[in-house]
Amino acid sequence: MSLETWWPRLQQDSRDWLIAHNGEALSQHVVQDIERVGGPVPTEAWWLGEVGPDGLRLSDAAVDWIEEAANGEVPEPARGTS
Repeated sequence: MSLETWWPRLQQDSRDWLIAHNGEALSQHVVQDIERVGGPVPTEAWWLGEVGPDGLRLSDAAVDWIEEAANGEVPEPARGTS
């Protein structure tokens, strides 16, 4: 499921956390909320960045998308991706 689809379905506290901590490794609560609304995190998703010792990170494109959403802009959907 694409970020554009799961974003509005997240709990407000998860969206607030993603905005406040944009670019950081995701908290376990946020990962669980994404999985709650979108199913298991697909490894090929455009919005998925690196998975490292500190956890899952979003891609640069996803960080930009969230920043646009946080600024009240309407981010462009990613084309041909999930």
